[in-house]
Amino acid sequence: MENKDVQSEVKNETNASVEEQVTEEVKTEQTEDDNVTDINSKLEEKKVDDQIKDLQSKVEASEDKYKRLQAEYSNYIRRTQQEKETIGVFANEKIITELIPVIDNMERALDACPDKEEALYKGVDLVYKQLKDSLVKFGVEEIEAQDADFDPNVHMAVMQESIDGVEPNKVVMVLQKGYKLGTKVIRPTMVKVSC
Repeated sequence: MENKDVQSEVKNETNASVEEQVTEEVKTEQTEDDNVTDINSKLEEKKVDDQIKDLQSKVEASEDKYKRLQAEYSNYIRRTQQEKETIGVFANEKIITELIPVIDNMERALDACPDKEEALYKGVDLVYKQLKDSLVKFGVEEIEAQDADFDPNVHMAVMQESIDGVEPNKVVMVLQKGYKLGTKVIRPTMVKVSC
Protein backbone atom coordinates (compact mmCIF):
# COMPACT_ATOMS: atom_id res chain seq x y z
CA MET A 1 0.00 0.00 0.00
CA GLU A 2 2.82 2.18 0.59
CA ASN A 3 3.71 1.83 -2.97
CA LYS A 4 0.28 2.96 -3.96
CA ASP A 5 0.47 5.88 -1.64
CA VAL A 6 3.80 6.90 -3.10
CA GLN A 7 2.43 6.48 -6.58
CA SER A 8 -0.58 8.49 -5.73
CA GLU A 9 1.58 11.19 -4.15
CA VAL A 10 3.87 11.28 -7.16
CA LYS A 11 0.83 11.39 -9.37
CA ASN A 12 -0.65 14.21 -7.33
CA GLU A 13 2.64 16.12 -7.42
CA THR A 14 2.97 15.52 -11.12
CA ASN A 15 -0.62 16.65 -11.67
CA ALA A 16 0.01 19.71 -9.51
CA SER A 17 3.18 20.44 -11.42
CA VAL A 18 1.43 20.00 -14.75
CA GLU A 19 -1.45 22.16 -13.57
CA GLU A 20 0.99 24.87 -12.52
CA GLN A 21 2.71 24.69 -15.89
CA VAL A 22 -0.59 24.83 -17.72
CA THR A 23 -1.72 27.73 -15.53
CA GLU A 24 1.53 29.56 -16.20
CA GLU A 25 1.22 28.89 -19.93
CA VAL A 26 -2.36 30.12 -19.91
CA LYS A 27 -1.30 33.25 -18.02
CA THR A 28 1.56 33.80 -20.46
CA GLU A 29 -0.78 33.34 -23.40
CA GLN A 30 -3.29 35.73 -21.82
CA THR A 31 -0.51 38.27 -21.23
CA GLU A 32 0.63 37.86 -24.84
CA ASP A 33 -2.98 38.17 -26.01
CA ASP A 34 -3.37 41.29 -23.85
CA ASN A 35 -0.15 42.70 -25.35
CA VAL A 36 -1.37 41.93 -28.87
CA THR A 37 -4.73 43.48 -28.03
CA ASP A 38 -2.99 46.59 -26.60
CA ILE A 39 -0.83 46.93 -29.73
CA ASN A 40 -3.85 46.45 -31.99
CA SER A 41 -5.87 49.02 -30.06
CA LYS A 42 -2.96 51.47 -30.16
CA LEU A 43 -2.62 50.93 -33.91
CA GLU A 44 -6.35 51.55 -34.31
CA GLU A 45 -6.10 54.74 -32.23
CA LYS A 46 -3.13 55.90 -34.32
CA LYS A 47 -5.07 55.24 -37.53
CA VAL A 48 -8.05 57.17 -36.17
CA ASP A 49 -5.77 60.04 -35.04
CA ASP A 50 -4.12 60.12 -38.47
CA GLN A 51 -7.55 60.20 -40.14
CA ILE A 52 -8.65 63.04 -37.84
CA LYS A 53 -5.49 65.04 -38.61
CA ASP A 54 -5.96 64.41 -42.33
CA LEU A 55 -9.58 65.54 -42.18
CA GLN A 56 -8.66 68.61 -40.12
CA SER A 57 -6.03 69.63 -42.68
CA LYS A 58 -8.58 69.14 -45.47
CA VAL A 59 -11.11 71.29 -43.57
CA GLU A 60 -8.50 74.02 -43.00
CA ALA A 61 -7.54 73.95 -46.69
CA SER A 62 -11.22 74.19 -47.67
CA GLU A 63 -11.78 77.09 -45.25
CA ASP A 64 -8.73 78.91 -46.64
CA LYS A 65 -9.95 78.33 -50.20
CA TYR A 66 -13.42 79.57 -49.23
CA LYS A 67 -12.02 82.72 -47.60
CA ARG A 68 -9.87 83.47 -50.66
CA LEU A 69 -12.82 82.94 -52.96
CA GLN A 70 -14.97 85.21 -50.80
CA ALA A 71 -12.28 87.94 -50.86
CA GLU A 72 -11.94 87.64 -54.63
CA TYR A 73 -15.71 87.91 -55.03
CA SER A 74 -15.82 91.01 -52.79
CA ASN A 75 -13.05 92.60 -54.86
CA TYR A 76 -14.89 91.71 -58.06
CA ILE A 77 -18.12 93.31 -56.78
CA ARG A 78 -16.22 96.46 -55.70
CA ARG A 79 -14.40 96.73 -59.06
CA THR A 80 -17.55 96.26 -61.11
CA GLN A 81 -19.37 98.84 -58.98
CA GLN A 82 -16.53 101.33 -59.52
CA GLU A 83 -16.55 100.59 -63.26
CA LYS A 84 -20.30 101.16 -63.43
CA GLU A 85 -19.97 104.47 -61.61
CA THR A 86 -17.10 105.53 -63.87
CA ILE A 87 -18.99 104.53 -66.99
CA GLY A 88 -22.05 106.41 -65.74
CA VAL A 89 -20.05 109.56 -65.07
CA PHE A 90 -18.02 109.52 -68.26
CA ALA A 91 -20.79 108.32 -70.57
CA ASN A 92 -22.01 111.91 -70.77
CA GLU A 93 -18.51 113.34 -71.36
CA LYS A 94 -18.97 113.72 -75.12
CA ILE A 95 -22.23 115.65 -74.70
CA ILE A 96 -20.70 117.82 -71.98
CA THR A 97 -17.67 118.68 -74.12
CA GLU A 98 -20.10 119.82 -76.82
CA LEU A 99 -22.04 122.00 -74.35
CA ILE A 100 -18.99 123.79 -72.90
CA PRO A 101 -18.51 126.00 -75.99
CA VAL A 102 -22.21 126.93 -75.73
CA ILE A 103 -21.57 128.12 -72.17
CA ASP A 104 -18.56 130.11 -73.42
CA ASN A 105 -20.69 131.78 -76.09
CA MET A 106 -23.45 132.60 -73.60
CA GLU A 107 -20.86 134.22 -71.31
CA ARG A 108 -19.58 136.29 -74.26
CA ALA A 109 -23.13 137.32 -75.10
CA LEU A 110 -23.77 138.37 -71.51
CA ASP A 111 -20.51 140.33 -71.39
CA ALA A 112 -21.32 142.07 -74.71
CA CYS A 113 -24.77 143.22 -73.61
CA PRO A 114 -24.58 146.88 -72.50
CA ASP A 115 -27.87 147.01 -70.59
CA LYS A 116 -27.97 144.48 -67.76
CA GLU A 117 -31.60 145.36 -66.99
CA GLU A 118 -32.85 144.49 -70.47
CA ALA A 119 -35.26 141.56 -70.76
CA LEU A 120 -33.06 139.85 -73.38
CA TYR A 121 -30.08 139.93 -71.01
CA LYS A 122 -32.17 138.53 -68.15
CA GLY A 123 -33.50 135.73 -70.38
CA VAL A 124 -30.04 134.72 -71.63
CA ASP A 125 -28.69 134.91 -68.06
CA LEU A 126 -31.52 132.64 -66.85
CA VAL A 127 -30.79 130.06 -69.58
CA TYR A 128 -27.05 130.31 -68.85
CA LYS A 129 -27.58 129.64 -65.12
CA GLN A 130 -29.96 126.78 -65.87
CA LEU A 131 -27.44 125.17 -68.23
CA LYS A 132 -24.61 125.49 -65.68
CA ASP A 133 -26.83 124.04 -62.93
CA SER A 134 -27.68 121.06 -65.18
CA LEU A 135 -24.01 120.40 -65.82
CA VAL A 136 -23.23 120.62 -62.09
CA LYS A 137 -25.86 117.90 -61.49
CA PHE A 138 -23.84 115.62 -63.80
CA GLY A 139 -20.60 116.30 -61.90
CA VAL A 140 -19.10 119.08 -64.03
CA GLU A 141 -17.05 121.62 -62.08
CA GLU A 142 -15.36 124.79 -63.19
CA ILE A 143 -11.62 124.79 -62.46
CA GLU A 144 -10.76 127.78 -60.29
CA ALA A 145 -7.59 129.41 -61.58
CA GLN A 146 -7.45 133.17 -60.92
CA ASP A 147 -4.57 134.00 -58.52
CA ALA A 148 -3.87 130.29 -57.96
CA ASP A 149 -0.52 128.55 -58.31
CA PHE A 150 0.05 127.27 -61.83
CA ASP A 151 -0.73 123.54 -62.02
CA PRO A 152 0.10 121.90 -65.38
CA ASN A 153 -2.44 119.15 -64.62
CA VAL A 154 -5.38 121.55 -64.79
CA HIS A 155 -3.98 124.71 -66.41
CA MET A 156 -2.65 125.38 -69.89
CA ALA A 157 -0.24 128.35 -69.94
CA VAL A 158 -0.40 130.22 -73.26
CA MET A 159 1.30 133.42 -72.09
CA GLN A 160 3.88 134.47 -69.54
CA GLU A 161 4.47 137.90 -68.17
CA SER A 162 6.74 139.34 -65.52
CA ILE A 163 4.61 141.40 -63.14
CA ASP A 164 6.02 143.41 -60.22
CA GLY A 165 4.73 142.28 -56.81
CA VAL A 166 3.45 138.91 -58.09
CA GLU A 167 5.22 135.65 -57.30
CA PRO A 168 6.43 133.53 -60.21
CA ASN A 169 4.13 130.70 -61.40
CA LYS A 170 0.93 132.46 -60.33
CA VAL A 171 -2.06 132.65 -62.64
CA VAL A 172 -2.60 136.33 -63.40
CA MET A 173 -5.33 136.06 -66.06
CA VAL A 174 -7.86 133.44 -67.14
CA LEU A 175 -8.24 133.46 -70.91
CA GLN A 176 -10.67 130.51 -71.15
CA LYS A 177 -12.40 128.64 -68.33
CA GLY A 178 -11.53 125.02 -67.71
CA TYR A 179 -13.84 122.24 -66.57
CA LYS A 180 -13.49 118.82 -65.01
CA LEU A 181 -15.90 115.93 -64.82
CA GLY A 182 -15.45 114.28 -61.45
CA THR A 183 -11.68 113.98 -61.20
CA LYS A 184 -10.99 114.03 -64.95
CA VAL A 185 -10.06 117.31 -66.62
CA ILE A 186 -12.17 117.60 -69.77
CA ARG A 187 -10.83 121.03 -70.70
CA PRO A 188 -7.85 122.69 -69.00
CA THR A 189 -8.05 126.36 -68.06
CA MET A 190 -6.19 128.53 -70.53
CA VAL A 191 -4.17 131.01 -68.46
CA LYS A 192 -1.53 133.75 -68.44
CA VAL A 193 1.19 133.03 -65.86
CA SER A 194 3.63 135.29 -64.06
CA CYS A 195 7.33 134.56 -64.43
